[in-house]
Amino acid sequence: MKLIDAKLIKFLAVGILNTIVGAGIMFLLYNCFECSYWLASSCNYIFGGVLSFILNKYFTFNNKQKSIKQIIEFILTIIICYLIAYIAAKNIIHYFLRNKSIMLRDNIAMITGMCLYTGLNYIAQRFLIFRNKKNEQ
Repeated sequence: MKLIDAKLIKFLAVGILNTIVGAGIMFLLYNCFECSYWLASSCNYIFGGVLSFILNKYFTFNNKQKSIKQIIEFILTIIICYLIAYIAAKNIIHYFLRNKSIMLRDNIAMITGMCLYTGLNYIAQRFLIFRNKKNEQ
Protein backbone atom coordinates (compact mmCIF):
# COMPACT_ATOMS: atom_id res chain seq x y z
CA MET A 1 0.00 0.00 0.00
CA LYS A 2 1.38 3.41 -1.00
CA LEU A 3 1.23 6.29 1.46
CA ILE A 4 -0.39 8.52 -1.16
CA ASP A 5 -2.72 6.73 -3.55
CA ALA A 6 -5.85 7.39 -5.60
CA LYS A 7 -8.12 6.81 -2.60
CA LEU A 8 -6.34 9.47 -0.57
CA ILE A 9 -6.52 11.93 -3.48
CA LYS A 10 -10.26 11.26 -3.92
CA PHE A 11 -10.81 11.53 -0.15
CA LEU A 12 -9.08 14.91 -0.15
CA ALA A 13 -11.17 16.09 -3.13
CA VAL A 14 -14.36 15.10 -1.31
CA GLY A 15 -12.91 16.81 1.77
CA ILE A 16 -12.38 20.05 -0.13
CA LEU A 17 -16.03 20.05 -1.18
CA ASN A 18 -17.11 19.19 2.38
CA THR A 19 -14.86 21.93 3.73
CA ILE A 20 -16.35 24.56 1.47
CA VAL A 21 -19.89 23.59 2.47
CA GLY A 22 -19.29 22.70 6.12
CA ALA A 23 -16.82 25.42 7.05
CA GLY A 24 -19.02 27.97 5.33
CA ILE A 25 -21.93 26.87 7.50
CA MET A 26 -19.78 26.69 10.66
CA PHE A 27 -18.13 30.11 10.37
CA LEU A 28 -21.36 31.76 9.22
CA LEU A 29 -23.24 30.39 12.24
CA TYR A 30 -20.47 31.29 14.68
CA ASN A 31 -19.44 34.72 13.37
CA CYS A 32 -22.67 36.09 11.87
CA PHE A 33 -25.42 34.41 13.89
CA GLU A 34 -23.43 34.19 17.16
CA CYS A 35 -24.12 30.49 17.62
CA SER A 36 -21.93 28.69 20.15
CA TYR A 37 -18.65 26.97 19.24
CA TRP A 38 -20.28 23.57 19.72
CA LEU A 39 -23.49 24.30 17.78
CA ALA A 40 -21.63 25.89 14.86
CA SER A 41 -18.99 23.17 14.60
CA SER A 42 -21.48 20.31 15.02
CA CYS A 43 -23.70 21.68 12.23
CA ASN A 44 -20.63 21.52 10.00
CA TYR A 45 -20.38 17.77 10.58
CA ILE A 46 -24.08 17.02 10.38
CA PHE A 47 -24.39 18.53 6.90
CA GLY A 48 -20.92 17.48 5.81
CA GLY A 49 -21.42 13.97 7.18
CA VAL A 50 -24.30 13.18 4.87
CA LEU A 51 -22.41 14.46 1.83
CA SER A 52 -19.23 12.68 2.96
CA PHE A 53 -20.95 9.33 3.43
CA ILE A 54 -22.44 9.32 -0.05
CA LEU A 55 -19.36 10.59 -1.90
CA ASN A 56 -16.77 8.56 0.01
CA LYS A 57 -18.79 5.34 -0.08
CA TYR A 58 -19.39 5.34 -3.82
CA PHE A 59 -16.73 7.65 -5.30
CA THR A 60 -13.68 7.40 -3.04
CA PHE A 61 -13.79 3.84 -1.75
CA ASN A 62 -16.08 2.27 -4.40
CA ASN A 63 -17.87 0.39 -1.65
CA LYS A 64 -21.01 -1.49 -2.74
CA GLN A 65 -21.92 -2.92 0.67
CA LYS A 66 -25.47 -2.11 1.75
CA SER A 67 -26.02 -2.32 5.46
CA ILE A 68 -27.46 -0.42 8.37
CA LYS A 69 -24.40 -1.50 10.36
CA GLN A 70 -22.15 0.48 8.00
CA ILE A 71 -24.28 3.61 8.40
CA ILE A 72 -24.23 3.27 12.19
CA GLU A 73 -20.45 2.74 12.15
CA PHE A 74 -20.06 5.81 9.94
CA ILE A 75 -22.16 7.97 12.27
CA LEU A 76 -20.28 6.73 15.34
CA THR A 77 -16.97 7.36 13.59
CA ILE A 78 -17.94 10.93 12.76
CA ILE A 79 -19.06 11.56 16.34
CA ILE A 80 -15.91 10.06 17.88
CA CYS A 81 -13.54 11.81 15.46
CA TYR A 82 -15.41 15.09 15.94
CA LEU A 83 -15.28 14.93 19.73
CA ILE A 84 -11.61 13.96 19.86
CA ALA A 85 -10.57 16.59 17.31
CA TYR A 86 -12.63 19.52 18.57
CA ILE A 87 -12.11 18.94 22.29
CA ALA A 88 -8.36 18.58 21.74
CA ALA A 89 -8.21 21.62 19.44
CA LYS A 90 -10.20 23.83 21.78
CA ASN A 91 -8.13 22.86 24.82
CA ILE A 92 -4.79 23.23 23.05
CA ILE A 93 -5.58 26.52 21.31
CA HIS A 94 -7.22 28.06 24.37
CA TYR A 95 -4.17 27.11 26.44
CA PHE A 96 -1.56 28.52 24.05
CA LEU A 97 -3.58 31.61 23.08
CA ARG A 98 -5.09 32.28 26.50
CA ASN A 99 -4.31 36.02 26.26
CA LYS A 100 -6.22 36.43 22.98
CA SER A 101 -9.94 37.07 22.49
CA ILE A 102 -12.36 34.17 22.81
CA MET A 103 -13.55 34.73 19.24
CA LEU A 104 -10.01 34.47 17.85
CA ARG A 105 -9.27 31.38 19.96
CA ASP A 106 -12.49 29.66 18.89
CA ASN A 107 -11.94 30.42 15.20
CA ILE A 108 -8.39 29.06 15.33
CA ALA A 109 -9.61 26.06 17.36
CA MET A 110 -12.26 25.33 14.71
CA ILE A 111 -9.65 25.39 11.93
CA THR A 112 -7.33 23.17 14.00
CA GLY A 113 -10.23 20.82 14.79
CA MET A 114 -11.01 20.50 11.09
CA CYS A 115 -7.43 19.41 10.38
CA LEU A 116 -7.34 16.89 13.23
CA TYR A 117 -10.76 15.56 12.25
CA THR A 118 -9.70 15.04 8.62
CA GLY A 119 -6.77 12.82 9.55
CA LEU A 120 -8.70 10.77 12.10
CA ASN A 121 -11.71 10.41 9.82
CA TYR A 122 -9.67 9.29 6.79
CA ILE A 123 -7.99 6.53 8.79
CA ALA A 124 -11.32 5.34 10.20
CA GLN A 125 -13.21 5.43 6.89
CA ARG A 126 -10.48 3.80 4.84
CA PHE A 127 -9.49 1.03 7.20
CA LEU A 128 -12.70 0.40 9.15
CA ILE A 129 -15.89 1.66 7.52
CA PHE A 130 -15.33 1.31 3.76
CA ARG A 131 -12.65 -1.36 3.57
CA ASN A 132 -13.26 -3.79 0.75
CA LYS A 133 -13.22 -7.16 2.48
CA LYS A 134 -12.76 -9.14 -0.73
CA ASN A 135 -9.50 -7.22 -1.44
CA GLU A 136 -8.03 -7.98 2.00
CA GLN A 137 -5.65 -10.89 2.15
